[in-house]
Amino acid sequence: MAVREVNHPTLAYLENTPSSKQFLEEAKTVMPGGVTANIKHFDPHPIIMKHGKGSIVTDVDNNKYIDYLMSYGSLVTGHGHETIKQAINAQMVEDGTWLFGTPHHLEVEFGKRLQNYFPSLERLRYTNSGTEATLLALRLAAAYTGKHKVAKFEGHYHGGYDQMLVSVNPPVDLAGEEHAPNALPESKGMHESHVENTLILPFNDLNACEDLLRAHRNEIGAVMMEPVQGGIIPADVAFMRGLRKVTRELGIILIFDEVKTGFRLGLGGAQTRFDITPDLTTLGKAIGGGFPIGVVGGRKDIMMNSAPSSGADVFDSSQSKYFSAKDVLFHSGTYNGQPMILAAGMAVINILEKEINSVMEKTNRLKEGINHIFDYYGVEGGTVGIGSIFSVTLTNKEKISNYRDLQQTDLATRKEIDFRLLQKGIYTKPMNRFSVSTSHTDEDVDETLIAFDQVFQEVFEGSRF
Repeated sequence: MAVREVNHPTLAYLENTPSSKQFLEEAKTVMPGGVTANIKHFDPHPIIMKHGKGSIVTDVDNNKYIDYLMSYGSLVTGHGHETIKQAINAQMVEDGTWLFGTPHHLEVEFGKRLQNYFPSLERLRYTNSGTEATLLALRLAAAYTGKHKVAKFEGHYHGGYDQMLVSVNPPVDLAGEEHAPNALPESKGMHESHVENTLILPFNDLNACEDLLRAHRNEIGAVMMEPVQGGIIPADVAFMRGLRKVTRELGIILIFDEVKTGFRLGLGGAQTRFDITPDLTTLGKAIGGGFPIGVVGGRKDIMMNSAPSSGADVFDSSQSKYFSAKDVLFHSGTYNGQPMILAAGMAVINILEKEINSVMEKTNRLKEGINHIFDYYGVEGGTVGIGSIFSVTLTNKEKISNYRDLQQTDLATRKEIDFRLLQKGIYTKPMNRFSVSTSHTDEDVDETLIAFDQVFQEVFEGSRF
């Protein structure tokens, strides 16, 4: 498909957000580049927010936006939900503190709630982020199998650490054959061994994946995947079933990274929706309602590798003559299972049990409305995604199946659309996905569709590709 040459409407953006630019310049005197996470940056400068309530965020120039970034999907109940505030306050009042540094009752109660919706979590452990969860999952898989090489899929993101920061967003001209992708590092400072020890698989291509895994069966201990790539491109059910079969046959641990999809495709995530049982699952983002949390869970025989043994711990100075630290899989963290966050997580489940169907209905109405606008203006493309998260693509492909398909879409025009939406009070970070929350209203959806229609008039002027 032809890609339009566009000039992004950055002039209006700069005129509307001068205080954000000024803030960033000051922030650069404190933090490299003015941000403490690269994902928060975009050119010419990110918008600096000062207030959020429900579905609305307000920036430092007092511009108001309907927020569809929702902190990259974490805020499944929106900003500042009163029920979550009450749950946090109640926990602090009842327990008298927000951190024990010891086991406590919410670790068990929240864990059982998760097991109810994710039956594959026979045992689980808490972490402080999705990144930490995937790190622990890899260690568990290596301890169980004795194999330290891992396989991941091209275009899938599992956290910003060396082993998984490979071929997340590779240049297609350097990425190698589609059926046998090259492993490419995504950061400075990475040792070449991480690239050598990470096998890259092509998403939604079962035959190629099976060939690669069989060829490396004696080296690969785990396959980690997003069952919905980037939260928007679902794996074909036949592909997941085939992958589940071949990994089980080869003794390779199958890890579902559901940090993006947990509570977003339903309370049981992608594995429940598609009836696929992984060996290990990682969770994060939405399950904590906007607070830092991660979970690793799965088969009891794998998870029990992390159970402490008497006299066998890196912090135990009186080692038993029968055990040493190397005999036990180490996992620790001062804030793991933080009571306040687990109280928030319990509240999130309570809210979603009542309102998740409404969230899905609003998401579907928004997607259908956007697709209708594409059709009305004769623009090739539409929405991609399932559950309460989706993205917008401009392409003549009938189906987006993987990273390379996504790279062939009209990314320049998508970016222009996003910047024009910002001027009309619709916020997501340009080029990012849309996440709908319980706080979004029917009026928000209506206003968003009006803005999309106005933007399509401006960009395409009613003409057809």
